[in-house]
Amino acid sequence: MSGQRTSTRDIVYIALFAALTAALGLFPPIPIAFLGGVSVTAQSIGLMLAGAILGGRRGALSMLLVVGLVAVGLPLLAGGRGGLGVFAGPTAGFLVGWVPAAYVVGKLHEWAWNRLNVVTSFIFCAIGGIIVLYAIGVPWMAMNIGAPLLKVAMASSVFVIGDVIKAGIAAVIAVAIKRAYPLIERRAAVS
Repeated sequence: MSGQRTSTRDIVYIALFAALTAALGLFPPIPIAFLGGVSVTAQSIGLMLAGAILGGRRGALSMLLVVGLVAVGLPLLAGGRGGLGVFAGPTAGFLVGWVPAAYVVGKLHEWAWNRLNVVTSFIFCAIGGIIVLYAIGVPWMAMNIGAPLLKVAMASSVFVIGDVIKAGIAAVIAVAIKRAYPLIERRAAVS
């Protein structure tokens, strides 16, 4: 019986963070003209929050849910985009990267759970939500638009400042939630 409650609770948390990430898509995207229609969106903070608050597995599953819903056509991305066509565009690598990025953010938070503070949470959000995400998204974009990897990486660097701000916001929220209502179980920190 207890296992079923935990499982139901996990499903609720996964759905909640998928919904939060989708809701962040309501903020209008800010297009960057020289990057061929690539825009600044608020949604990458969703993956940081999912990983930092839910942990690796549940955070990744919440992002997988968003990606799956987008794939079946729901307009959950910034600007009301959705459908399989999104996966053929230059930003598809960033979208697909949400899953491993949330997983890394979450696993790092689990690993340092007992000593987690705003600084370590920020570092973990930046590692997963910026480094991992860009490691997947930038090469994908370079292949999609047929541009040299270095050129695309340099052009993508305009997004880093916003992503650093998002990592800071996610860290403050994650640590506040850890103190008030921790969702990562203490046993996860020792595994």
